[in-house]
Amino acid sequence: MRQVVLDTETTGLSTAKGHRVIEIGCVEIVDRRLTGQEFHSFLNPDRDIDEGAERVHGISRSALEGSPRFPEIVDEFLKFLNGSELIIHNAGFDVGFLDNELKLMEYPQPDIASHAMVLDSLSLAREMHPGQRNSLDALCKRYGVDATKRDVHGALIDAELLAYVYLAMTGGQATLSLDEDKESKFGVDKEVIVRSSRNDLNLIVIKASKEEEEAHEAILDKIKNSGSCLFRNKKTKV
Repeated sequence: MRQVVLDTETTGLSTAKGHRVIEIGCVEIVDRRLTGQEFHSFLNPDRDIDEGAERVHGISRSALEGSPRFPEIVDEFLKFLNGSELIIHNAGFDVGFLDNELKLMEYPQPDIASHAMVLDSLSLAREMHPGQRNSLDALCKRYGVDATKRDVHGALIDAELLAYVYLAMTGGQATLSLDEDKESKFGVDKEVIVRSSRNDLNLIVIKASKEEEEAHEAILDKIKNSGSCLFRNKKTKV
């Protein structure tokens, strides 16, 4: 099964206010393993970036002056997505912005859902962890995915983190340190099982009372096999 984990950065929060996509990052998963294949591009939005958005992702308009515009990368981008299952955190936001870019350029199929299936990992996390914080940062902490080198949001970094969170959330696979190089991070032979570790918990042992032991023995008296109770035979493997 081929899956693509996707994230975007934008000039602001609303396409209705003319905001645009300025970064797309995608990583590929095949049969629940990161392959190292990725798609990444910064984009020139031909408009200013909101101050609040720039504080989040750290991308300035001047830094994007030499970047391609969305129509210049659309074919390569859609080819990377084609036929995959897209995993996106808060998918409505990213898909809405990408659909808007396709419509602005009058693309023949102006909706991402016609190119790939979409799975919203935020909705999945809310089902698995109701009433808890399910942001990407919160999920990284919950599943032990190392995001300590992520100073600001970035589409490719966030897609990588989400890939590891998704694998851990759906099957117990893998941790990620952003210190690791590409070969180590995406090594097909490396798989780390994530298990919950709580060293701050003290195990409380409550022993049965004399009355409870006597009641237990009385029950065992009634459980017999060939005249003896298997649970009292220490040589018997259960």
